[in-house]
Amino acid sequence: MSQRAARKTALATHKKSFILEAAQRVFAEHGLEGATMRAIALEAGYTAGAIYFHYASKEEIYADLLGHSLERLHEAVARAGGRDAKARLRSAALAFFDFYADNPRDLDLGFYLVHGMRPAGLTPALNRALNDKLLAALAPMTRALVELRLDAEDARHETAALFGHCVGLLLLRHTRRIRLFDADPRALFETYVARLVKAHA
Repeated sequence: MSQRAARKTALATHKKSFILEAAQRVFAEHGLEGATMRAIALEAGYTAGAIYFHYASKEEIYADLLGHSLERLHEAVARAGGRDAKARLRSAALAFFDFYADNPRDLDLGFYLVHGMRPAGLTPALNRALNDKLLAALAPMTRALVELRLDAEDARHETAALFGHCVGLLLLRHTRRIRLFDADPRALFETYVARLVKAHA
């Protein structure tokens, strides 16, 4: 690649990064449905035409933001290790929980929480691609369950239950409704994971 081409690529990458940062602020304030390409362009300090050069729609921007978020989630879960399947299941599950506990904006992105929980606005193709990234982040837990001698279908069902339990506690933490129960959401999740491990040890 020539120096000129390299500079052009670096500039485009920088612009996209600027657009994504601006879009995240706009989505945080207005949600996916309330955001507009014009508002994102204004927040980024660009013209609407400059935004359309990089993204065809606000849904594409949202999907890019969420895609990057899911990639970071995957990396966090993949870094979790353990000497055996039980330890790997526990560490992967807690890494998943901790990622969203430490990054509540990513939880907003992943579950459309800014203005309600309806998964609206993204195209079927974008949804499939993003769901594949989410499943990839959950895969270490599914593999650990298979190592604990669950068949593939039971492992998927247990992963779904673990995911649901995790998300429910994260939502209670995120909205502070957990105060109603005077409980610590991470401790509750650790207890759930410990019981899951014991059930299949």
